[in-house]
This record gives sequence, structure tokens and C-alpha cells, in this order.
Amino acid sequence: MAASSSISFFSSSIFISTPTTSSRLNCFSKSHNSKFPLRASVRSELATLPVLSFEGTQVGTATLDLKSAPAETARAVVHRGLTTDLTNRRRGTASTLTRAEVRGGGKKPYGQKKTGHARQGSRRTPLRPGGGVIFGPKPKDWSIKINKKEKQLAISTAISSAFENTIVIEDFDEKFEKPKTKEFIAMMKRLGLDPKEKSTFLMTEVSDNVKLSSRNIGTLKMLTPRTLNLFDILDAEKLVFTKGAVEFLNERYGFDYVEDEEDEYEEEEAEAEEEVNSDEGTEAEGNSDSTE
Repeated sequence: MAASSSISFFSSSIFISTPTTSSRLNCFSKSHNSKFPLRASVRSELATLPVLSFEGTQVGTATLDLKSAPAETARAVVHRGLTTDLTNRRRGTASTLTRAEVRGGGKKPYGQKKTGHARQGSRRTPLRPGGGVIFGPKPKDWSIKINKKEKQLAISTAISSAFENTIVIEDFDEKFEKPKTKEFIAMMKRLGLDPKEKSTFLMTEVSDNVKLSSRNIGTLKMLTPRTLNLFDILDAEKLVFTKGAVEFLNERYGFDYVEDEEDEYEEEEAEAEEEVNSDEGTEAEGNSDSTE
């Protein structure tokens, strides 16, 4: 397989005008000064995608209508969203001991004079093996704040830019009566997907059989609305949405989206779950260090 760039957003279709999509400018900001004309702040990317069955035949079409940043600012919006996600993944648990924290060193190693060696006042000096570390890393919070609407706009812009490499499939949870990786690979080939290429599936719900059937495919990512993130969208060469996922995207990232209390609760719950997982990982590392 020829080597290709994993994140291909900056050469994607959002910066190239094609007849397969139509852009509708819906939001404008007008300055009171007549010298400055109207500027489009957010636009709508309308794309018609084929809907495939489990056997790989086309059974209809689906419309994906998402918010999208204008071409002159799309790169900056997506870049900020991506760097924020990657930076917030840093756990910041790396820690070293200074000479004040290293155990031992209360006694002078040897006499000050007549030894032929450099004078030493403690075994904890950074100049000796096992001593402290100078300017070593300490636990740090690397998290960066990003506005919620800016993050949503980055995700919707990235999805809109990849419409040419996106297909829609009918729900196939019931098709897998038992976990079988070979059947999942056969389904991917019927959909025109290469198992050796990176692909991302977005489903509203992932059944246990589908999860077990796809987890051994290293180039595949299975996402839900709860785990949807910008990196996996940009890193994929093919995007596969179920019909329920398309409805979710149009509802959450369309122009008619109005945030309610349930959405805030779900986001807070997801953030709390991520913090718990990171704390558990930190405790596990601490236990492994203590056993060593």
C-alpha cells in the first residue's frame, strides 16, 4: 500500500469547490462602518451521501448538513481543536526526586581533604548515581480550555471536509449474532473499505458482538457520540456513519442545534469519567513502582 498522510484535512474538500456539495451562508456579521463589508462567520456544508446495506448495495441517500467554518478560518479552527485535544490527553504525572527528596545522604561520604577526589558533602548530590535530579519534571496540569462552540465547530468542519471519503450504512448490530472478526472484515470489503487502511465508524450504540468482532482490527476505530473526537476523524482515510449517527450529527452540529440541560449533564459526566480513568491509571503506576 502506498504511503499516505494520515491526517489529510488540509488537503480536503472543504477548500476546493466541487459540484457535489452546496454551501449556504446562513450567518452574517455586519459592521456599522460602511467601509467593512459583510463577513460570513459560519456556513452550512450540505452533502448527499449514499446509504449502503449490510450486503454493500445502495438502498438510498442521506443528507449531511453541518456547520462549517469559512475557508479562510477553517484551518485555524480545526488546528486549535486538534492541538487542544492532544494537549489535554497529557496526564502530567511524570515526577522526579530532587536532592532534598532522595533518601539517605545524612553523612558526609568521605573526608574533605587528602582523598584525591572532589569534595562531597552528601550522597544525594546530582553528581552521583542515585542522587537527585536537577530541573526534572514534576506533576503538571497540561489542560487547555477551549470554548464549547469552537470545539463543536472544529468537529463539524472536519466531518464536512471529509464527505468525499464518507459513506452511510444501515444499522447492522443485529447482523452479528456472535463475535466474528472474519465476518466484519468481509462486511468492510463489501462496503469498499480496505482493512489495511484507517477507517472510523460512528454509531449511536455499539453492541457487544460488534465491539468484539472489530477490536482485533488495528486500523479500525469504533466511536459513539460519547467518544467522538477530532483526532480520530482527521486520522481516518474513510468515515462510516450509520443512519442514526447521521441524524445525531445533523441534530447536534447543525444550525438548529440548541443546547439543553441534558447535553450539559452528559458532557460533565463524560469529563468526570475521564478524570476517574486517569486517576486509576496514576494509582496503578504508583503501585507498580512501589512493587519494583
